[in-house]
Amino acid sequence: MIVRIAGDNQFRLDATHEARLTELDGAVLHALEGGDEQAFDSTFATLLDFVRATGTPLADDALDSSDLILPPDDTSLAEAVGNFTGEGWLPE
Repeated sequence: MIVRIAGDNQFRLDATHEARLTELDGAVLHALEGGDEQAFDSTFATLLDFVRATGTPLADDALDSSDLILPPDDTSLAEAVGNFTGEGWLPE
């Protein structure tokens, strides 16, 4: 799976990490739906940190398409509301 973090890079994640990625996506969604800005900031940062820590960065000139595009680090709760679907960022 290839995950892009907007304004950052693309990362290749091994399939063994998909369950944790889905879990973190759900936690972000839960915080978002609850309108809890502190929880959103924390869980979203954890999600991005996970992608960066477990993923392998792709070269800047890589043309691989992304399976998932996450917003940049500085995304606020209010900004995320318009970008997040009822199922999270991960496609089913």
